[in-house]
Order: sequence, then C-alpha cells, then structure tokens
Amino acid sequence: MRMDKAMKKFGAAAASVAFILISGAGGTFAADLNAQPPSRPVTIAPAGPTSCASITGFFMTDCQLSWYGVRFYGALDGGFGYETNGARFDKFASSSVNTYMGKSNLGGKFLPTPNVLSLSVAGFDIREQISQDWAFVGRIEVQFDPYALEILNGPRSVYNNIGVPLARQSAAGDSNSQGAIYDGAGYAGLSNTTLGTLTAGRQGTLVADALLVYDPNTRASISPLGFFGSYAGGGDTEDSKATTSIKYRLIHQNYRFGLYGQVGGYDQGNASRGAFQGDIGGDFKVGPGLLTADVIGGYTKDAVTVGLSGPTNMFGYPTNPYTSTSEVMSATLSNNTSVMVAAKYTVDQLKLYAGYQFVDFANPSDPYTTTGTGFTNISGEFLCFNCGAVNGTNISSTAYTHHKLQNLAWVGAKYLITPTLELTGAYYHVSQNDFSGGGKNGSGGTCALASTALFSCAGSLNSGAAVLDWTFSPKWDTYVTTVYERLNGGLNNGYLANNNWSTMAGLRFRW
Repeated sequence: MRMDKAMKKFGAAAASVAFILISGAGGTFAADLNAQPPSRPVTIAPAGPTSCASITGFFMTDCQLSWYGVRFYGALDGGFGYETNGARFDKFASSSVNTYMGKSNLGGKFLPTPNVLSLSVAGFDIREQISQDWAFVGRIEVQFDPYALEILNGPRSVYNNIGVPLARQSAAGDSNSQGAIYDGAGYAGLSNTTLGTLTAGRQGTLVADALLVYDPNTRASISPLGFFGSYAGGGDTEDSKATTSIKYRLIHQNYRFGLYGQVGGYDQGNASRGAFQGDIGGDFKVGPGLLTADVIGGYTKDAVTVGLSGPTNMFGYPTNPYTSTSEVMSATLSNNTSVMVAAKYTVDQLKLYAGYQFVDFANPSDPYTTTGTGFTNISGEFLCFNCGAVNGTNISSTAYTHHKLQNLAWVGAKYLITPTLELTGAYYHVSQNDFSGGGKNGSGGTCALASTALFSCAGSLNSGAAVLDWTFSPKWDTYVTTVYERLNGGLNNGYLANNNWSTMAGLRFRW
C-alpha cells in the first residue's frame, strides 16, 4: 500500500516536470522559498485553505486553484495616474510608464499605469511531496502588460526606440524581462526538511529575493528598488535573474544560509558570463518585536546593461531632442562587486525597514575592441562594437576605467491602520563618485565645468514614496500612491528633466 502511494506521488512529480518542459522552460529549475525570507513573491496572494468550488468562490474568497500539488496563480494590476514629467506609454517595458525618471521624461501627462504595486503575472507553483522529508518544487511564470497583453521585454523596448528623437521616445527601460513564456520564473528542484532546498534554472538572485522582504514597498514600481532592477542584479538590471542558475538555501534553527551561482554565459540567455552570491541571515527576538536581518555579497563577470545615448552639449543636456535621430543603443559591460545589509523590525501592527548596498563597477574581463564583434542579448538582438551605422548598436567596455562606486540607502515603515488598511512610507538615497578621470564629453564639457557634463560625474538620486492600500476582499485591493524623485549631477546626464512627481490610483486582483 505504501509502495502504491509512493509511486503515485512520484508519478505526479514526474508529470509536473513534464509540464514545465512542455510549457517552454527548457528543463530549467528553481527554488521553493515559502518557509523563509524571501517569502513567496509579492505578486502571489496568500494561499487559501481549500480549492475553489465555484466561480463566485474564486473571485470572492481566498480559495486557490490547485490540483495534485500544482497551484495556478496570478495577478492583475492596473490603474491611472498623472506625472509632472512623464514619458509615453511603452507596452514592453516592465512598468510601461516611467514612475522614475527616464531620459525622455518631459512635461505633465495623464497615463495608464499598469503594474504599480506588483507585476501582472500568471504561473504555476509546484510542490509535490515525494516522501515525508523530500518534495519536488518548481515554478513557471510569465510577466505581462495587462493593458496591451504583451509579454514584458525590457531590452526590446530600448531597441525599438533606436533612431527616435529623444522627446518622442516611449518609457523604454532595460530589465531582465526577455519576452519569454518563462520570463518571471522557470525552475524546479528538490527540497528536504533538514538538508534545505536545491534548485536550478531561471530564477532571481539572492538580492532580488531579499528585497521582497526588506523594501518597504516590496519592489513595486514606486520604489527605485523595484523600478530599477539594477539593485536586485547587484549592479545591472538584466542580471537580477539568470536563465541557467543554481540556488541553494538552508534553514538551521533561527539562521538561514544561501548560495547562488550562474553557469553559462550570453549564449545561454544570460546577461553576464558568470555570477555568484552568498547570503547569511536570521530572525532574532529583540524587545517586544522580531528583528530579521541578512547580509548578501556577490560578484558578476561581464555584466550587461543597455540604454540609449545621444548627443549632448558641454553641460550634458540633450541637443535637438525633437529632431535628432542619432540615438544609439549602447551595451555597457562591467565586472560588479556588491554587498548588501538589510533589516526589518516587526512589532504589533508596525514594521520598520532599513538597508544599505554598495557596488563597485570595474571594466569587464572580456572587452570588445574589434568593430563588428559582439553578442546576442537576452531578448535576441545582436549587439556589436562600433556598429551605430550598421544596426544602431554599440558596446562599451571602458566605461569604468576609473571604478564607479555606488551607494544606496533606504529607510521606511509600514503600519496596519486596520486589519485591511495599510499605510507605507519610504525614503531612498543613491549616490555615486566622480569616476570620469577628468574626461570630456563630445562638446568639451567636464565635471569641473558642470556636474551633469558626463554620466561619470558625481551625482545622487533622492526619492520618497507613500502608499495607502485597502484590501477590501481576500483577493482584491485598491490603492493610492505618490512618488517624488529628483536627480542631481552625473545621474542627470542626458536627461530632459531632473525631477518627477507621480500620483497613481489602481486596482489589483491576486489569486
């Protein structure tokens, strides 16, 4: 009898593996982290106790769509808002609008605002017990724009704006989304109650996971930790996930440990030629509350980030933004070394947050110096060195001859006013050193002449965000948010404006 049950469980697990393969994950694997920070991604609503028995139950109760250890989950997040300096809607960009500044942001705009508090997703979450101590785990997830019904593809959004005058460009932005059916996740693995969880495939970094716990706004687009995936990627947004990665997590008493490594390079759909991260953390009873803290260090080799660059004057401001068609998509390569320290303190209805991240950017180990040589990026475009006149692309391997040192710090609080009404506030600060080495821009400007002359001048970003979120039904919530951001110095090089105030309201359904 026991053997029959074991065979049935093994068959269900095998079916789950087959499902992932058929769905296009290419045999990739990933982690089940429900028992420890980081918790289940914020896009997934808390699981109800039973499977749904009716359509009404699906929409109005906390029941779940699950069968034989496989749960179908998802989220739809949409709204509308106003930005004092906005950019045109982009159906491929992760947030579709620039809640935070992009180079093309200019002038007040009323805009549709999808994916504000969380990305819109659909996926399957798998946990199938093989024995008392062992379980097969996995997940496959697609991320999409709920208005345009397009799979998110950050690099493609940038590529589509090549040659478009700056002031007419959309809210394009680089990200790890690559237009695949397993964009959000495509992984599987094994979990043991004592030995921990080992997974492999398309999955987020340890930093990306941790920010879901330690960012007061849980990596929403109203937070720079969510809008700019570079912080989750240890320096570059495309590296916040890897398609061929291995992750291991272990819990021992109140401590937790994690290891993450990327194997394979550009040819395997990754945005670097290798990455490693390690994590140590724990939960501690302090006074009347619980203190949760983690320290994560990492290194990424030949990391890729893409963006559009065009001509500027000696002060670093765009020239002819309405008529120039000389924008080039440039891939900047770097070796990134990072460390992050973050903590959360929970007492009664109050949660307090604080964190710090340091990233050292250096020139890549494997530069491109021969015209026409290059690689295919994560969304399928071929990028090559000195190819502006050929396909509108270029590769920069010398941006960090003088190391860029980036510092990020944040604090915030979340307060549960009533069991269903939550208020969140947070402040974020980013700064960088002057790593220009006294260089000049194309018009002869230097950092000594103007702090905005080069992207390598010293600079800063300051931002504040507030959210009022009302969960009026187990799977439904509605929200109002406001975000203010200001750029200074080198972080404002090539931009049409240096600040934006964005206010949005929306509705979200998670199941």
